[in-house]
Amino acid sequence: MEPDGIKAFGMRPFIERRADPYILEKDGWYYFTASVPEFDRVILRKSRRLKDLADAVEKIVWIRHADGEMSCNIWAPEIHFIDGMWVIYFAASRGGPDGEGCYDHRTYALINRNGDPMEGVFEEAGRIDTGWESFTIDSTVTEFEGKRYFIWAQRDRNIPGNSNLYIARMKSALELALPGTRLSIPEYDWECRGFKVNEGPGCLQHGGNLYLTYSGSATDERYAVGMLTLKAGKDPLDAANWEKSPTPVLVTEEHNCLYGPGHNSFTRDEEGQDILVFHARPYPGFRGTALSDPNRHCHLRKVRYTEEGIPILKDEEELPERGV
Repeated sequence: MEPDGIKAFGMRPFIERRADPYILEKDGWYYFTASVPEFDRVILRKSRRLKDLADAVEKIVWIRHADGEMSCNIWAPEIHFIDGMWVIYFAASRGGPDGEGCYDHRTYALINRNGDPMEGVFEEAGRIDTGWESFTIDSTVTEFEGKRYFIWAQRDRNIPGNSNLYIARMKSALELALPGTRLSIPEYDWECRGFKVNEGPGCLQHGGNLYLTYSGSATDERYAVGMLTLKAGKDPLDAANWEKSPTPVLVTEEHNCLYGPGHNSFTRDEEGQDILVFHARPYPGFRGTALSDPNRHCHLRKVRYTEEGIPILKDEEELPERGV
């Protein structure tokens, strides 16, 4: 094991039974949130050192409603600090899937104006308007060249599949400058196995470029991570400026017992090293169903780069000897 233990995090769970993991580093503190197997609450952890999140006290900051909006399937929370307040974005539904197997999730926000998000109260701040009504999940925020953007997954019933990726400028933490721009739809074979899916966007900046990772296909061992690239100086709201990789950048690694890696985010360790944060199961398939199986575990892995500065997310043992 390396001294900081990060290499080992790629082989064993960092935090068990925490899916869709997100880690924010701010002012020397690390904050962790994720989906819980019961899909009934939003949780938060805090620690001084990245590795200490694994054993940090977990606080429940919000609990689902008894019925109606925000009463079912609380998915993929992310915590951000915007305009002097803490904001947690998450997706929630009224109930189960419709006759076509599609859920009715929308994206909501919680806000906390306390200096420490582990203190004070997260208040409900309503739904984020994305411009039209349909299944909406997996929202993230990034700043690129001095402007703030909101990126999310949403269904367009005129496009085959469960979800596509969209981006919009942010007027504030709670309002988007609409209409947004569609960045990607499920089109390659690896994005369409079981379900046609583009979801779980995560943002990484390196060498002036913006790399947008996302997940595709069913959430079993076929789940995988793809990547869009935006070069420095290009407008993120122009879809033509994004280059989409035709092949995934992270897939199942049987030798590491990592099946269906996906819904990733990025953070940095104390030395400034970029860290991939993702979930995976330790076996193929499901024990039960996609939602009843609780064993999507959070993993960490150091990001490496090619000589051209392109992120490498897969395990080094699976890479060719040359070109990395």
